[in-house]
Amino acid sequence: IIGTFIAMLTFLSAGAGAGAALPPAFVLIGSNLKWSNSRRLSIWAGCEFPDFLPKQVEKIKDPNARNMASRIERIPVNLSKDLVMSSCVKPKEQKEANPVVLLHGFDSTCLEWRYTLPLLEEAGLETWAIDILGWGFSDLERLPSCDVASKRDHLYQLWSTYIKRPMVLVGPSLGSAVAIDFSVNYPEAVDRLVLINASVYAKGTGKLATLPKTVAYAGVYLLKSIPIRLYATSLAFNGLPLSTSIEWTNIGRLHCLLPWWEDATVNFMISGGYNVIDQIEHVKHKTLIILGEDDHIIDYKLGVRLHCELPNATLRQIPKCGHIPHVQKPDVVSRLIAEFVQSDQSQKAKPDSVSTISVPVMISPTCTSRYLACPVSPPSPQFRGIMLS
Repeated sequence: IIGTFIAMLTFLSAGAGAGAALPPAFVLIGSNLKWSNSRRLSIWAGCEFPDFLPKQVEKIKDPNARNMASRIERIPVNLSKDLVMSSCVKPKEQKEANPVVLLHGFDSTCLEWRYTLPLLEEAGLETWAIDILGWGFSDLERLPSCDVASKRDHLYQLWSTYIKRPMVLVGPSLGSAVAIDFSVNYPEAVDRLVLINASVYAKGTGKLATLPKTVAYAGVYLLKSIPIRLYATSLAFNGLPLSTSIEWTNIGRLHCLLPWWEDATVNFMISGGYNVIDQIEHVKHKTLIILGEDDHIIDYKLGVRLHCELPNATLRQIPKCGHIPHVQKPDVVSRLIAEFVQSDQSQKAKPDSVSTISVPVMISPTCTSRYLACPVSPPSPQFRGIMLS
């Protein structure tokens, strides 16, 4: 059993088992909490938090996280058999242009966008941050199915009820698989895609789907332990001070304190997870692919492969950046997204912190040689001819 747990956790933390990497950070803070679904707010140190958030939110010091947490609300979303009070951060105002809708990675929340969302709003973009069904801070007391089809339907129902316009759908890590799956099934709901360190080549949860439930629950409980979550942080970021690692861990860990988190995570695990490999060639939307140069979770070659297989894609690389660029370098990510949204010519006005060169990339015979305009500083060895198997 111990061997199974270790293999499972390694599988998940490496971004292979669940089709994505763990989000930047989570820590086991406590249990034995009482929950309320009312709309009353708790006030602490000048901030107002919705009281459906765990009380540990009051211990967060990061001002961006605190501000974003205070904006989280639950809105009713009708599914086929359930009404789910779904958590999200709504835009401060609506714009004429198509909105930007931010998803998150595996087992994460909209707080993942605490640094980037305000910058996108400052750039004049109508921006939503949505919690994927089964994760985040939605009310799942009457637990719906959290499989891929349910996650897709939930996003569609939320879009058709509240957004109602083609959106720029942004997906980091596993969120890229969510975005691809959604755009292929509901192309009319998507204007264009932004995929960040995309985890889209895993074949679902693999053998984890066949685990006995008792083993799955034990493994999921271990998944929220301090050592595992701090290890995930060390993979996602490079050289973080311990104090920052702990703070980001506590922010990312908040949703795991909800009483239905284990049930929703096991439900997704045994459902088989995301396998979108065969859907990639059917994506017709204009796509921006963003890669962190120092991503130790998703192999850089997979980003180049994705660029090769998507018919209308642009690839950008952020130097000295790990798996979660929108946390580590939000200024660059927000400027790349804003440029992509606001300009039809993706080569205009690159961010100051990103340099661009054109170099040949060697690829497999299934894809002819192409020249990529990829940001590097200085040119990474990975750009000097990559042969994909």
